[in-house]
Amino acid sequence: MIKIFLVEDEVIIRNGIKNSIDWEKEGYEFVGEASDGELAYPLIKKVKPDILITDIKMPFMDGLELSEIIKKENPSIKIIILSGYDEFAYAKKAIGIGVTNYLLKPIAADKLMSAINDVAAIIRRERKEQELMHQYSQEMQENTEHEKFQFFNMLVSGSLSMTEIIEKGSALGMDLSAAFYTIMLFKFLNPQEDGYSEEMQKTFAEMGRRIQEREGVITFGRGIDGWAFLFSADSREELERAVEEFRCSIKTEMSALLNVEYYGALAEPVTRLRELKRCFREADSVFASRFFNQPNQIVRKSDVERMHSEDQVELKGFGNMEQNRTLIDKFLRGGARKDVEGFVKAYFEVIPEDNLRSMMMRQYIMMDIYVRVNSFGGTLDIEKEELKKQCGDIKAVKDNVMNLDNAKAYVADLLDRMIVLRDTVSQKKYSGMIDDAKEYILNNYMKEDISLNSAAGSVNLSPSYFSSIFSQEMGKTFVEYLTEVRMDKAKELLMCSSMKSAEIGYEIGYKDAHYFSYIFKKTQKCTPKEYRTRGKAAE
Repeated sequence: MIKIFLVEDEVIIRNGIKNSIDWEKEGYEFVGEASDGELAYPLIKKVKPDILITDIKMPFMDGLELSEIIKKENPSIKIIILSGYDEFAYAKKAIGIGVTNYLLKPIAADKLMSAINDVAAIIRRERKEQELMHQYSQEMQENTEHEKFQFFNMLVSGSLSMTEIIEKGSALGMDLSAAFYTIMLFKFLNPQEDGYSEEMQKTFAEMGRRIQEREGVITFGRGIDGWAFLFSADSREELERAVEEFRCSIKTEMSALLNVEYYGALAEPVTRLRELKRCFREADSVFASRFFNQPNQIVRKSDVERMHSEDQVELKGFGNMEQNRTLIDKFLRGGARKDVEGFVKAYFEVIPEDNLRSMMMRQYIMMDIYVRVNSFGGTLDIEKEELKKQCGDIKAVKDNVMNLDNAKAYVADLLDRMIVLRDTVSQKKYSGMIDDAKEYILNNYMKEDISLNSAAGSVNLSPSYFSSIFSQEMGKTFVEYLTEVRMDKAKELLMCSSMKSAEIGYEIGYKDAHYFSYIFKKTQKCTPKEYRTRGKAAE
């Protein structure tokens, strides 16, 4: 119910207004009264009325002063001024403050009620618009996350000026002003990105929600690469404390989940936004250590160096090669081209120098990698001739075994070529998946409960992974595509049927006629009625 508060210094008039109207029957809640603005102010702040009815001439604090203060604190409140002074100056000042109505006393109860009803109609319309805007913003959340993802990429690439960083960040609701910054990269480690069970999808979705709801950190979804967290603070101590609290809370929450592994990488703090490019490179380099280190930890560069130093044991003959083969297989399954350089560097660092000095050992290591890469390629849907063309002849191993630098370059090139082949195969698979998703949308766009989650489930992908792939392949988000399909069908029905606008909205999946009109106008720049009229006029 719409709440009413009354301020009037003349007790007879105040009681007359309060008692002459059956507020509840009229659909209102009378929440309070006061004899002047000074007494009214704290009460109004407490009960938060929708409509304030106030006399203009009162002791201690008059109606205009009260209205000005309340309007600044609560711009949405509607104010009706009552005055026995028919002076233009008062009306002019009232309009400037934002008073909704200005009535002269004495006023009959029915006329006051009529004025209140007019104001209430405005409030209800604004509430409906706010509800529609809230619903729209929720549905467009995927678009917002996509915009944040693009902004993060620009931020860490160094392609934005300070002015652009501040403006774009502000547009996305981010306060980026601080003295210290750092970046953490985080990802759930799963055997295959496209092999989620329904239970696992729910687990990832719940963890993602918890992570993104944390205060004091800006979260950027990175699709298949997990998340990036941007921390900022006014002192290094404050930043380190926030990061450590975050690390501990993540570990606590993740420990409660069975069969879910994760890995995080943290960069050293920087003092400028433009230095986030360097900060991200460090975090990304540390993130590549996930192929070598145990899961379920969040590490810094110093942690990785310490672990490698502790774990490096002298090889005896070829005894440790099975572990190295596992690393190669793991990287080929989950690595990216940008990770190749860091992976190769780390791979050779864990092999004792004595073994690398031996040309025979280098040749064995390279031959083993060559076999593992070819074996992995055999698991993909690749023609043998294409596989041989990309991996080259085994003789190339001998040509590059003479020195360590050549050996590293050869291995890096071999891994890069196989990842390109893997991604090409995946791309074909993605095309089929996108076709299936589009068919699902075309068959279900008219259902109110169709969502990113249901579309992702239809092709057995997690929502975040599906969103990333869909946006990449289609050049638009799932929500944008769904809305486009619905609007195309709406325009067809507007021009080729006699259905009413509300019926058309219901037909294409919008059970709220007001929301359908809101979306149509938002996307088509005209109302459904205007679109139909223009089309008929063109004929």
